[in-house]
Amino acid sequence: MVRQRARNDEDSLMPKFLHVGCGTKNKSRTTAGFNTVEWTELRLDIDKAVQPDIVGTMTDMAALGDGSVDAVYSSHNIEHLYPHEVPIALSEFLRVLKPDGFLVITCPDLQSVARMVAEDKLTDTIYTSPAGPIAPIDILYGHRPQLARGNLFMAHRCGFTQKVLLATLRASRFQGVAATARGKPHFDLWAIASKGVRSDKEMRELAATHFPDQPARSGVAD
Repeated sequence: MVRQRARNDEDSLMPKFLHVGCGTKNKSRTTAGFNTVEWTELRLDIDKAVQPDIVGTMTDMAALGDGSVDAVYSSHNIEHLYPHEVPIALSEFLRVLKPDGFLVITCPDLQSVARMVAEDKLTDTIYTSPAGPIAPIDILYGHRPQLARGNLFMAHRCGFTQKVLLATLRASRFQGVAATARGKPHFDLWAIASKGVRSDKEMRELAATHFPDQPARSGVAD
C-alpha cells in the first residue's frame, strides 16, 4: 500500500500530456519527445470502445480542469471539425494547458495534396497506410472505406496549409508557434504552439524534440 502511494506521488510529479483523439494508440505512437518514461499519458477519445482515460470531444473537454496538463498532442483530429469549431477546440486546448504548456498538432497539408490533384491524381494511390491505399480524395474528404462502413465521424470538414495553420494558432492566442510541411510522401503538417511566450530558439528546440524531421518555420504571436 505504501509502495503504491509512493508510485502515485511520483506519477503526480511527472509532466503529463493529453493525447487527444487517441483511438487505439498510446504514447509509443505519438512523438519521440513524449514516448519516454518522463511523460505520463492521458488518453481522450469520443469512442468508449478504445478505452480512453477520458471520454470527450475536442470541443468540450469539461472533464479536464484549467491548466491541468503540461502538453496536448493532437494527430489528425482537427480536420474532422467544421471550420467554425476549430477555434473552439483550440480554445479548449489552450484552457487545459498549464501556463508554460504547449500543443503538438499534426494534420493533412492541403497544399501538397492539391499538387497531386492538379496533376489529375485525385483517385490515384499516393501512399499505403496501415489502413490501406490512400489517394488525395481520401486526404481531402476522409478515408473512403471508413466512410463506407458508416463511420461518418471520419469525414474531413476543413483543412489547412502551413500558412493557414500558423495563422489559426496565432489567432487562438498561442504565444509562440512553429510549423513544418513535410510534403510528399507524407502530405502532412506539424506544428508546435506554446501557451506562454517562448523565444524562437526555445520553439526550435521543442520542434526538434517532437517533429519527425525537417526544420520548422517559426514565429511569435503578436
